[in-house]
Amino acid sequence: MALLNRRIFVGAAVVSAAAGRARAGQAVRVGITNSASDVSLFIAHKRGYFAAAGLDVEFIQFDSAARMIAPFVAGDVDVGTGAVSAAFYNAIGRGIDVRIVCDKNSTPPGRGTQPLLVRRDHVESGRYKTLADLKGMKIAMAAPGTSSMATIGRALEKGGLTAADVDQIALGFPQHVVALANKAVDASFTVEPSASEAVRQGSAVRIMGDDEVYPFHQLSVTQFAGQFAKQKADAARGFLGALLRGVRDFNDALVDGRYAGAKGDAVAAILAEYGPFRDPAIYKSFNTSYSDPNGKLNMESLRGDLDYFKKAGLIENPVTIEKAVDLSFLQAALKDIGPA
Repeated sequence: MALLNRRIFVGAAVVSAAAGRARAGQAVRVGITNSASDVSLFIAHKRGYFAAAGLDVEFIQFDSAARMIAPFVAGDVDVGTGAVSAAFYNAIGRGIDVRIVCDKNSTPPGRGTQPLLVRRDHVESGRYKTLADLKGMKIAMAAPGTSSMATIGRALEKGGLTAADVDQIALGFPQHVVALANKAVDASFTVEPSASEAVRQGSAVRIMGDDEVYPFHQLSVTQFAGQFAKQKADAARGFLGALLRGVRDFNDALVDGRYAGAKGDAVAAILAEYGPFRDPAIYKSFNTSYSDPNGKLNMESLRGDLDYFKKAGLIENPVTIEKAVDLSFLQAALKDIGPA
């Protein structure tokens, strides 16, 4: 499992209601997929919100949130951000203390972030016309047993198909772009900004957003390792307070789901600094997913995905959403910074 580590030292201090709760410079290791939905984390770092909470943040990049689970369980990562996976639930089923603590992003109508892409040659030749034509295709996804898999399941259902009708290929999101261009896969569910890059290169056509396939899907979440939650409770509380400040700045930068105006330009510039592409225009070219300013989770969606994983035979031991979710840190952080 390849990891790309990038050490980020927090600089300028900004006044925060949560400041002082964590000791100065307390290390917090955060797993990211370096996708557009990581924007609130990047804002919180760039604008000093983590620093104001006394935190020294280390981002560790993974090509899929599912691949965070082993180091997360081992205590090598304190905070995980990304799709909830069957591996996460299986860790809980084995008695390992890992917790979902707040929202990261979801897909209300108009706010899709992981569209279905189909190779341009398939669309132009007529090989693909409707979702039913996905039959027999190789479809790239991030990893087995993730929310992306549940999205693919919904798309197949709409086309009258099942998972047995396609070949699902696990690839890191940046690799989707290459695989579509090389014709190694026929289609993909690819997160932004990699999806827009594949379309820009001309190798793929955007068919529909995941907000159309699976509206209000709790696509990804923020998770705490049990050791971090227990031994660094003040840091955990301060982390969520700083993160929510970043989420609110992110929302303030949007008009109809896209970066607009001076605030939008500033956030797009932060994404260009931290994200996989250096051109801010790329991040302004697509609608973003939704992040709740109070960190609220869509519990119904989480239950739906867990049920999907169970039916797919991916869950080893009995586990419930209630056992997986801990809202105490979110509630404490909201007391510090106030509700949006």
